[in-house]
Amino acid sequence: MKYSLDDLTTVLEHPWLPPPADLTLSSNDVHVWRATLDQPVTRVQQLAQTLSDDERMRAERFHFEQDRKRFIVSHGILRTILSCYVGIEPSRLQFCYRSQGKPYLTQRFDGGTLRFNLAHSHELALYAFTRGREIGIDLERVRAEVACEQIAARFFSPRESATLRALPATVKQKAFFTCWTRKEAYIKARGEGLSLPLDQFDVSLAPGEPAALLNMRGGPMESSRWSLQELILGPGYVAALAVEGHGWRLACWEWPES
Repeated sequence: MKYSLDDLTTVLEHPWLPPPADLTLSSNDVHVWRATLDQPVTRVQQLAQTLSDDERMRAERFHFEQDRKRFIVSHGILRTILSCYVGIEPSRLQFCYRSQGKPYLTQRFDGGTLRFNLAHSHELALYAFTRGREIGIDLERVRAEVACEQIAARFFSPRESATLRALPATVKQKAFFTCWTRKEAYIKARGEGLSLPLDQFDVSLAPGEPAALLNMRGGPMESSRWSLQELILGPGYVAALAVEGHGWRLACWEWPES
């Protein structure tokens, strides 16, 4: 099931849906997948077989077993979903990387048009896919112990920090993470990592305010180049999607657990 941006309010009231058998991704489609990273041992072992030698080495560097398993699952699921779009076995996919580490499939697999991004927090992961558009996604679990005003004062723009301070205490924590995920999604879409300082652009964050890139220092046309979208995951989490351009259709899929 696909929707236009005009239908997005309706989308967010629906559950995440099982993917269709005839999965296709056109230049005007944006697909977002949601997955649970805490999988049975047998599934972890299956997904581990899809990883490259380099990915297996990275997994072994984790000190805690839970973190190691979640790395295996998150990257194994990414490979499995990518294989659905390009028709290549997950273990055969090869990646190249930008200078700031954002991965792409090597051009021989899909002609260089497929774009994707991964985000995870605790037991949840999100995967975003487009063709011919840059894309970024981020999610965070809302945590009460985070000193949101102090962090915002240090890293957010003056406009964002002032907006956060003015909000009621009951919504301030969620607004902080809303702002954080929108900024991270945008940075990830651009593929520049933290080489782009967080205080150099403004995003919306107040409750009920549509997700938007409001302003970019030194780049007055940048805000019109990007679409930001809130994603509803359920209690305790916030998420955001950043997509290059406008007029795209969103579909939200649930990764099957068995």
